This record gives sequence, structure tokens and C-alpha cells, in this order.
Amino acid sequence: MSQRVRTSPDGSDRALSEAYDTALLDLDGVVYAGGSAIAHAVESLATARAGGMHLAYVTNNALRTPDAVAEHLTELGIPTGAADVITSAQAVARLISEQVPAGSRILVIGGEGLRVALRERGLEPVESADDDPAAVVQGYGGPELQWSRFAEASYAIARGVPWFASNTDLTIPSGRGIAPGNGAAVQVVRIATGADPQVAGKPLPPMHRETILRTGAERPLVVGDRLDTDIEGAFNGEVDSLLVLTGVTDGAQLLAAPPQHRPTYVDADLRGMLGGQPEVAAAGDGFRCGGWTATAGSAALELAGEGEPLDGLRALCAAAWTAAGEGGCELDAEKALARLGL
Repeated sequence: MSQRVRTSPDGSDRALSEAYDTALLDLDGVVYAGGSAIAHAVESLATARAGGMHLAYVTNNALRTPDAVAEHLTELGIPTGAADVITSAQAVARLISEQVPAGSRILVIGGEGLRVALRERGLEPVESADDDPAAVVQGYGGPELQWSRFAEASYAIARGVPWFASNTDLTIPSGRGIAPGNGAAVQVVRIATGADPQVAGKPLPPMHRETILRTGAERPLVVGDRLDTDIEGAFNGEVDSLLVLTGVTDGAQLLAAPPQHRPTYVDADLRGMLGGQPEVAAAGDGFRCGGWTATAGSAALELAGEGEPLDGLRALCAAAWTAAGEGGCELDAEKALARLGL
């Protein structure tokens, strides 16, 4: 599949769960938020699985082990085995294992997910810069991670030890709102050391490689809520993507997206996997989807018609992305989005 500058969301006559063999699903903001399942997720995933689609759960959160993630999903009513979970901890552990001798000690700044992934690759997790580590690895450690762990990483990195990060997401969704993610913690160590880590997680190639190796997907569909990780990761991997609006991305951010952040499909939630996707078609000097027509004016995006709000958003995407070309659309979208309740 070749990359192109996407100028509108695609339509599909077939249900996405039938058109793709594997769904590569992000977790936070897509399947659950905090400890609770997102509305419609459980039943939508059950229907997709019953229809023969392989479900794999791909997360940049390196804190929990695949076993723990699978147990949580199963408790939510989504039967899952550990083999169906791929984490950035696994991706970064493979990356490290390709650059250090087998059995090397690795200083861990993070949680149990990193330790389990390192042991899987024959590496030994250690806790101190004085343990003669061959590398430092940093991943999300949860709200209880002590500040002294960042100092430990800094001591080792200052001695020339190579530094790896599971991911650099600045934020992470929780049941109470948006919280600092591993990227914020990485910034602390970057400021202290002046160094830059090798990063494995979405949207970078090591994570996509890990996912394909573990799932064997031949025609995957990336399903996510973040433009800068899920959708950009799909773009980098040259695979199709579905953006769901249950997480951190809103309509204004979607309309302003540069090419690498433009999803193949857009839907409200995971029910979007179960049906086709409406076509967006050129209509005069604008674009039509359902009962809506969107055009790019001199200063703002304009919307006419009525119907399903998501159809209006898809039409607006086509107008915005076409006007922006290889950049990001800077036209005012506030009035058009207000008409859609978005």
C-alpha cells in the first residue's frame, strides 16, 4: 500500500470488520477509560470477533503486563488472552535486545510491564545506576513513580549508558480526565541530561513491527483515538486506520490534521467497525456526505444541509484537507462544528 496525501475520509461498502482481517486496537480512550469500558465497546468487539475478525490490543502504556491487560479486558466482558496484547514495553525490549549482549543488565525506570518484557528477551532488569547497566529504559510508571527514579536514570545516562523509551505520549487518559504520560517523564530526564532516547512506541516503526510480528496480520486496520500516535503510526506503517472520537481528539483537531494525521475512516465509537462507511463525494466546489455539503471559504469552513453529525464532519474533513493539501488547515471551523454539536 502506497502512501498518499489523503484529501477525505474513505467510504466502504463492506463492514470494516469484514474488509480487514485484524483490528489493531488502542486501549486508553478507545476500549476503556480508567477502569471502565467505553460505551458500545464490549458489544461491538464481541460482534466483530464473532464475525471472524482477529482482535489485537496495542498500547503505548508500558506499565501493565500483557497478562494484566488481558485480565482487565476479560473482566470488562471482552475475553482476551495475553498473546492478543502488544505493548510498547515489548517493542522497546526487542529494540534493546538487538543492541546489547544477551543477559545484559538494564536499568528500569517504570513498572512491571517493562521488567516482564525485558526478561522475555533474556535481559536482566536492575534498579540502580550503580548496577553497571548496559542501557536505561524508561516507561510509564503510574502516578506513584518516585521522583528519585528520574535521578537514577540521569546518573546512568550521564555516564554514557544508552537510553531507551517505551513511548513519548505527553498525556494519558484516565477516568478523571487527562493526566501526564510517559512523554512528560521523558522530558524531565531529557532536561537533566541533554540526551535523547531511542523510542519504540507508536507512531514509530519498532511498535508497528512488533505488532505485525506478534499478530501475523495481513490486512490490519489500526483503530485509535490519537492522531499523533495511532493514526500517524498507521501512516508510517502504510496501513488503514479508523479514528474514534471517544478519546482525546476533537473535531477541530481532526480538521486541522496534516497528512500523516489523517485517518482513513472516522466514526463516533467502535460501532464504526461493524458497518460500512459513507462515501464522501465532490459536489460543485465542495464535498457532500449524507445530507451535508461542506466548502472551504476564504477564511472559514462552511457547512450546509442537515443529517447525521458525523456525515457533516466527514464532509468538513474533505473540504479542510483538500484546501490544506500537504499542510494543516488553518480555516476557522468553529461555526461549522457548532452546527454539528461537535
